[in-house]
Amino acid sequence: MMRTLFLQAPSFDGFDGGAGARYQARREIKSFWFPTWLAQPAALVPGSKLVDAPPHEQSLADVAAMARDYDQVVMHTSTPSFASDVRVAEALKGANPSLKVGMIGAKVAVQAEESLRDAPVVDWVARNEFDFTVKDVAEGIDFSAIKGLSFRNRDGVIVHNEDRPVLEDMDALPFVSEVYKRDLDYTKYFIGYLKHPYVSFYTGRGCKSRCTFCLWPQTVGGHRYRTRSVGHVLEEIRYIQANFPGVKEIFFDDDTFTDNLPRAEEIARGLGKLGVTWSCNAKANVPRESLKVMRDNGLRLLLVGYESGNQQILHNIKKGMRVEVARKFTKDCHELGIAIHGTFILGLPGETKETIEETIRFAIETNPHTIQVSLAAPYPGTFLYDQAAREGWLDIANTDYVDAHGVQIAPLHYPHLTHTEIFDSVESFYKRFYFRVPKIASICGEMVRDRQMLVRRLREGVEFFRFLKERNAGKAAA
Repeated sequence: MMRTLFLQAPSFDGFDGGAGARYQARREIKSFWFPTWLAQPAALVPGSKLVDAPPHEQSLADVAAMARDYDQVVMHTSTPSFASDVRVAEALKGANPSLKVGMIGAKVAVQAEESLRDAPVVDWVARNEFDFTVKDVAEGIDFSAIKGLSFRNRDGVIVHNEDRPVLEDMDALPFVSEVYKRDLDYTKYFIGYLKHPYVSFYTGRGCKSRCTFCLWPQTVGGHRYRTRSVGHVLEEIRYIQANFPGVKEIFFDDDTFTDNLPRAEEIARGLGKLGVTWSCNAKANVPRESLKVMRDNGLRLLLVGYESGNQQILHNIKKGMRVEVARKFTKDCHELGIAIHGTFILGLPGETKETIEETIRFAIETNPHTIQVSLAAPYPGTFLYDQAAREGWLDIANTDYVDAHGVQIAPLHYPHLTHTEIFDSVESFYKRFYFRVPKIASICGEMVRDRQMLVRRLREGVEFFRFLKERNAGKAAA
């Protein structure tokens, strides 16, 4: 068995690479998700070690020093962080010239040829669903016999093996929480809308929705929701309860946990018996009856991708959602006391100044507890990327997704809507949503009732204004 280091590399200050597909950039408020996509193969490799450098404030020098103790390093990478990750890989090989470097993630899954061509320091990449591909590499199996692997052979020729079949038995995957316990400080992970400390993991992979922009289902997870058994999920919950003192919330990171409502309700009833407070990703179409079952069994918050308040844009991105259904769902959540963190995207196909205004009004009227506003990011491997390249909305030869500070930029533009107009609308959205008297009063009320909330909100406020200052400084420099 090869001595294997799994690494989320040091990157931009506050860059949350562990979030994988969702937020490959610095956010308005510093936050860190668990590096689940690295922890899962690490759980399959005995004697491995997982290092998540950003939240643990480990520098390039720190991780380079570790390289001497390992035979190979497996790095999670993304389109925005790829160049930075390659530089880290070069430093690791400088410290240990015999080190093998492998990469996983959506970027290399769909651009295996380009990734190996552009990064001679990388020895192999694992395509698609990569857990057991990585395990085979660590076990020393000949590269030519490993399904799902792309590699550079002894002659420097790039070879792509046949695809690995999609994993069907999800219970075959060991608990990622055991790797968290072994290698990470779980108190380093925090998300503004989740209770701290929290723990997150996946109970299944894949998403039935066909959203054109969404990276993970189109590159790794697929559009069929493959799930762990209810008993397997609850067993991991019991492990977390026993091994993570003080954890206040569990977050299920499945793309859409509510895709299978009978199963979601069954898990909820089990969580209720265990006394667990939990949250999950959900589509804005969950019936009130199911919401009530989940609420009665510990559900506190739903992370909901509204994306837009304009119906035509929702059609354009194949969201499969009607605005009026989302309104009713949100009203039901408010009445049942379920908090919502609503996510929105500006700059999607069909966006205009008028539709941006419509989305802002929708957010204000439905009033989620908190929001996140992102810029449309057409990642390679998605329908949106191919569409944008075809229509001339994206200059694929000169595309950047983040600036020199790791802050997301607006790569898309339209004849009637410029990069700058889309970029500036994000700040306007935040200000109009949060700087309303009713919203300010609500937040202040929370802080008065909860001292920990007061400290967190004050810290987030300072970070938010610092982020806006840096963001605007970068725009001015450009």
